[in-house]
Amino acid sequence: MLTWIIVILLILWLLGYFGPNVFSGFPRGGNAVHVLLVIVVIIIILRLLGIA
Repeated sequence: MLTWIIVILLILWLLGYFGPNVFSGFPRGGNAVHVLLVIVVIIIILRLLGIA
């Protein structure tokens, strides 16, 4: 379950980061891109430490 959350957040981050450059009609994410990246990094660290 946690792996799927990481994958989904990573895909959303990639869409938010590269989306406006690839698709002109794609909305800009602004700070949401960075928030998703931080969440993914925290989840990965917690998983590596065995906490989650």
